[in-house]
Amino acid sequence: MTDLFSLDDRVAVVTGGGGALGGAMARGLAMAGANVAVIGRTPGTLQRTVEAMGADAGMAVVADVLDESSLAAARDAVQARWGRIDVLVNAAGGNVPEAVVPPGGDVFGISREAFRRVFDLNLLGTVLPVQVFGPSLASGAEGSVVNVSSMAADRAITRVPGYSAAKGAVDTYTRWLAVELARRFGTALRVNAVAPGFFIGDQNRRLLTHEDGSLTERGESIVRLTPLGRFGEAEELIGTVVWLASRASRFVTGIVVPVDGGFSAWSGV
Repeated sequence: MTDLFSLDDRVAVVTGGGGALGGAMARGLAMAGANVAVIGRTPGTLQRTVEAMGADAGMAVVADVLDESSLAAARDAVQARWGRIDVLVNAAGGNVPEAVVPPGGDVFGISREAFRRVFDLNLLGTVLPVQVFGPSLASGAEGSVVNVSSMAADRAITRVPGYSAAKGAVDTYTRWLAVELARRFGTALRVNAVAPGFFIGDQNRRLLTHEDGSLTERGESIVRLTPLGRFGEAEELIGTVVWLASRASRFVTGIVVPVDGGFSAWSGV
């Protein structure tokens, strides 16, 4: 059983590896035995993730998921150090304040530029890494792509139209890519996604909590509609990501796994 979930001698790349969720996923992959390269735009946050993993198991590579040339340079750096790439976790993403509809705001007046920025970050920020790292993954025996979706893709969530639309597109892209690659490469390259429920991070903290740590009305609503009655902890994503990256899921492709405390299962009644 241990061998099924082991990532010993495997090499993983995690985009958005300096963030709260991406960093936790990277640490989890390292704990399972993988060598892990974390990619992002901010050297300081990437380095903190690497330090938490241990320098022998991790490396930080500064790159932008919307810049193909920087991703290609990152790929070459990873291959130069470890000689291969087996796992790609697309954890880069997020929202921007200008794309959030304020309470009572004009739903017809959202900035198209802001909407496009969010869509590009979440969808193209998933597609481009797949295009750059995909051939390397497909050249091995058991490659795995794990995209990061969201409950915003599955349920209508107020105020975040761009983010919801982009994550919905990530789900569709995940299923389409899984089918195409399975037909071409068989089990040599699988594609799945994890869909976190509500986890508090730097981007959504002001929407969900007050400065004193108490919940906003929106935060209270989320907890009320989550059967487990709380927000998720970043480390609670690790088990699912390791499963999808490992041989334990070798007959699994094209699925989106909710890690949401039951949010997607409950009607609220």
